Amino acid sequence: MKLVEACKDILGQLENVIYDLSDQHFTLPIETLNNSTIGQHMRHTLEFFTCLMNNHNSGLINYDNRDHDKVIESDRTIALELIRDLKGFISSIKEDRPLKLDACYSLDGNDVVTIDTNLYRELTYNIEHAIHHMAIIKIGLKEVATYVTVPSHFGVAVSTIKYQKDQA
Repeated sequence: MKLVEACKDILGQLENVIYDLSDQHFTLPIETLNNSTIGQHMRHTLEFFTCLMNNHNSGLINYDNRDHDKVIESDRTIALELIRDLKGFISSIKEDRPLKLDACYSLDGNDVVTIDTNLYRELTYNIEHAIHHMAIIKIGLKEVATYVTVPSHFGVAVSTIKYQKDQA
């Protein structure tokens, strides 16, 4: 299934960056990124996939209930292990299934809405969310880790790539 392959490709791109990045640059606060680190953006991105992996069997996903695990953002080996687990989960998906998504957009946390969704839609959301953070990661890499080579399409939506090719 193309959706599964797209997820694995995104995770593979993140994996390659983590392999190539030094420990120092993984955890270095970058002023351009409001002093966040590449590791923090990796952790944030991976935790969305983790929420889906850990909760899809229950049928209820809530991305607000992430762990914010400092170890993932500070230890490249742990982040790489998590990516391997996520790839295994993604590879195991054979069919769509209905899910519910809890979301809250109020600061007081009292306005939770429950939305009907499905596994494929959440995979799509995770891809788009990852691409967004990959674009931010790419900015950080260009600033502090120019030795890391990323594909030109890293952090660029497929629809944008297609549009750019049509315009050329």
